[in-house]
Amino acid sequence: MAEKNEYIELPWTMNSSSGDDEAPKDPRTGGEDFTQQFTENDFEVTPPAQRVQFILGEDVDDGTHVSHPLFSEMGMLVKEGDEIEWKETARWIKFEEDVEEGGNRWSKPHVATLSLHSLFELRRLLVNGSVMLDMEAQNLEVMADLVCDHMVSAGTLPPGVKDKVKDALLRRHRHQHEYAKKTRLPIIRSLADMRNHSSSKKKKSNSKHSRPAQNLPSITEDMVKSPSNQSMARPGSGTELSEQQHKGNTHFMRKIPPGAEASNILVGEVDFLERTLSCFIRLSQAVVLGDLTEVPVPTRFVFILLGPPGSQSNFHEIGRAMATLMSDEIFHEVAYRARKRDHLLSGVDEFLDAVTVLPPGEWDPTIRIEPPAAIPSQEIRKRPPELPKEEVDEEEEEARLREENGLSRTGRLFGGLINDIKRKAPWYISDYKDALSMQCVASWIFLYFACLSPIITFGGLLAEATGKHMAAMESLVSGFVCGMGYGLFSGQPLTILGSTGPVLVFESIIYEFCQKMGWEYMTFRFWIGMWVAGICIVLTAIDASALVCYITRFTEENFATLIAFIFIYKAIENVMVIGKNFPVNQGIYDCVCTPPIGSNASVIDYAKYNWNSCESYNGTLVGGDCGKPPTENVFLMSLVLCAGTFLISTVLKEFKNALFFPSIVRQYISDFSVLIAIFAMSFFDYSLGVPTQKLEVPNELKPTLSTRGWLIPPFAEKNPWWSAIIAVFPALLGTILIFMDQQITAVIVNRKENKLKKGCGYHLDLFILSILIAICSMMGLPWFVAATVLSINHVNSLKLESECSAPGEKPQFLGVREQRVTHILIFLTIGVSVLLTPLLGNIPMPVLFGVFLYMGVASLKGLQFFDRILIMFMPAKYQPDYMFLRQVPIKRVHLFTMIQLACLIILWLIKSFSQTSILFPLMLVVMIGIRKALDLVFTRRELKILDDIMPEMTKRAAADDLHKLDAEVGLLARIFPWGKGSRGRVVTKPPGLDDGIVGSGGAVGAGLITCTTSNANEKEFEAQSSLLKK
Repeated sequence: MAEKNEYIELPWTMNSSSGDDEAPKDPRTGGEDFTQQFTENDFEVTPPAQRVQFILGEDVDDGTHVSHPLFSEMGMLVKEGDEIEWKETARWIKFEEDVEEGGNRWSKPHVATLSLHSLFELRRLLVNGSVMLDMEAQNLEVMADLVCDHMVSAGTLPPGVKDKVKDALLRRHRHQHEYAKKTRLPIIRSLADMRNHSSSKKKKSNSKHSRPAQNLPSITEDMVKSPSNQSMARPGSGTELSEQQHKGNTHFMRKIPPGAEASNILVGEVDFLERTLSCFIRLSQAVVLGDLTEVPVPTRFVFILLGPPGSQSNFHEIGRAMATLMSDEIFHEVAYRARKRDHLLSGVDEFLDAVTVLPPGEWDPTIRIEPPAAIPSQEIRKRPPELPKEEVDEEEEEARLREENGLSRTGRLFGGLINDIKRKAPWYISDYKDALSMQCVASWIFLYFACLSPIITFGGLLAEATGKHMAAMESLVSGFVCGMGYGLFSGQPLTILGSTGPVLVFESIIYEFCQKMGWEYMTFRFWIGMWVAGICIVLTAIDASALVCYITRFTEENFATLIAFIFIYKAIENVMVIGKNFPVNQGIYDCVCTPPIGSNASVIDYAKYNWNSCESYNGTLVGGDCGKPPTENVFLMSLVLCAGTFLISTVLKEFKNALFFPSIVRQYISDFSVLIAIFAMSFFDYSLGVPTQKLEVPNELKPTLSTRGWLIPPFAEKNPWWSAIIAVFPALLGTILIFMDQQITAVIVNRKENKLKKGCGYHLDLFILSILIAICSMMGLPWFVAATVLSINHVNSLKLESECSAPGEKPQFLGVREQRVTHILIFLTIGVSVLLTPLLGNIPMPVLFGVFLYMGVASLKGLQFFDRILIMFMPAKYQPDYMFLRQVPIKRVHLFTMIQLACLIILWLIKSFSQTSILFPLMLVVMIGIRKALDLVFTRRELKILDDIMPEMTKRAAADDLHKLDAEVGLLARIFPWGKGSRGRVVTKPPGLDDGIVGSGGAVGAGLITCTTSNANEKEFEAQSSLLKK
């Protein structure tokens, strides 16, 4: 083991070449000591990460060194026909895009791969080449003059070839988008240019034999000069010609971030140079340099690399290395702030410190690395290591979070309700403004059909359970009243109200009790509803919703999974019921079409006409079954409609990630996926004419039972006076049912994973719900509470994702479009459904069953409990990389899942039998107790991981920081022994692409280095410092 004060011999020298790095006319050419208390020697021996953090930590004294988003473009000096010009070969915003040599098109965006040798060569060029910072130039011609003069004065450029170098720099720049409409000559050219071009062709024909053997570009008079070389400050034909000749790629411009500047890399080989010339230029002010850049953005950085023949491929790799460095978030900020050459070298060194080696022979160099789905933040590379923080008291942290969400008791009456109103009031106007989106239209129509069918189905079941005191019409009116009231005044309008199974069981038990006692059912139900509303108001007053904090992921996911399974089971069951009512094998259908009386046609001629078309040919149906259409195909058609609706909805919902059509078209198809499926399957059913079951909607706005009105009398002759008092006992059970249904659904909607920004409103929701229950009891309407599956699908239909501006960038989940307009429109449309009966009557019920199936399956997505159930059937090597699998032994995970699965089965059994289903809300309370008992089985750490509503990505990032350090340090230590001639390649992944993908960019090489994010802690800096020591 070598001593700590010995240093390794690096493949480059740490001391930069002497000379003035500042460009002419730069105000900072003096010897200002910017490092303050640090000396130059201290700066050079400091680890690169610390040097970069020091550079980025300096205050920006003026606006010239403020970093902007960068668009990088690389051009090569090539011969195109009779012209020698700069040709665009690659571009970067975040990921690399190359011009395909054979296809004459842009490649798919991919993570850039670089040869390790090209990075070393680039560093050497920055050490020994020209570096001109804060150059003041307004056009390319002035910049070329300053560059050539600087090189001549530095002794790197012979004065005799100065004009040729300048001439090469001023050649025309041809961009990829121009090749499709390229003609032999530009559309607008002066007569003098055309005459010069004609004469130069004659000279070329006479000197053709004198060209280099490699057919390299030779600087001759036939080169078409760039419009940018003309004085842009001088008005007249020059400026007009420049603007007419070069038209930016306006279509690609929308991909460029606002305020972006350009970085241009120009590489090429010429036959008049004997040694390589390089120059890194940063302009003091970004300016548009004519046709230098594909898009009309101002240029801030230019890197020039010219050399003798035979080095084209090597120059191409060095140019790609520079462009990739400029696309790196850290280096490009260093490039903006750099005040001398050493600062740029520190940025390169820090970049090299952040790469990870993949051994040669273990990856395919012909494939391209796909951009990752998520890019970790690079802020950790900019900050110095933080001092160890004091341990945070977990109980205090949980109390703080509960207080932020309104789940802590205030100690005063209605304190939680008042806080909810204060929290939600500032957002009320935005709840309407934020709904101005086509996504809300799609969500409204989808949820309208998703809510309408259960309401009508529930109404039919309720009619059987209550002797038609409440049926489909009452359910529609209740949906309208509750939905409008909740949508206008609730704290969380993303929650969708609906009818639930436990409420139906509760109603049937109360009806049977009244029948036995001989009481008036609606009057007794009126008092139960009044007691339920009163108790809920009391619970609101004492901040009882604070108890929601005891509903953890264990309970809420059990409940959500149960409801999702119910939707799936009921959808399949309803289709099977159609099979029982309309079996496939029905025997012989006794109905034949016969010719009309007096017709010369035979019975055989008319027997070919079916039940639908017989009358159109003036035939007569004869037989015992002619009163009804044939139904042997109803069940099979129902299966097709249900499965088709489910498959179309599922496939089109994921269409936003497809490879077809522009992104806005894909987004609309995804948003309207369920609506498209409903209309497509309904049209399919209509075109075939199979008599499937259709949606039945009441067509008159009146109570189902003619003996009752829209207002329920509080007293009846059959009911004793004390019946209003004893109604408190069933009201207590109903309160538990409603409270648990409402609050568990609210917890699921308000998950941190949904990134809601407008806050929760548990107390306000319960208060509004209690008022709505009182209104429904007075009007004799069913009670509506929060519906879990409908609410989950409402949230999913309103999820927001970032717009993919940079090519290759994956959309990121931003949150949910929080507004109350969709909720209001859903139930407003349900209220007017009576007027839409002619249209709604054409929708087959199997289509709506397919929507139920889709909603049930879609609501399972993202439930950790369901993911853990699937993991139980996977071999270890195929299991996904979930957070909980990293930190908890798999046996403990399976044990936790089995306990949760046992609870789910118990809930299912209790719900399935009418005798026990009334106990379902009580069992949800028992689930909380079971979860508390798990503290005796699992450690606190295991429960925090397995039973936590923390977003998955946040936990993954924290775990990566903990577990990746040792491997990262070990890989970094193997980078620097590689010198010139190494077979390695570097994958530079812009900001922290550390998800372990392996691929290539298509250049020569065997090894691979991937750029990763360094960890901001003391151990990391010790590891980085060890790279400079043995």
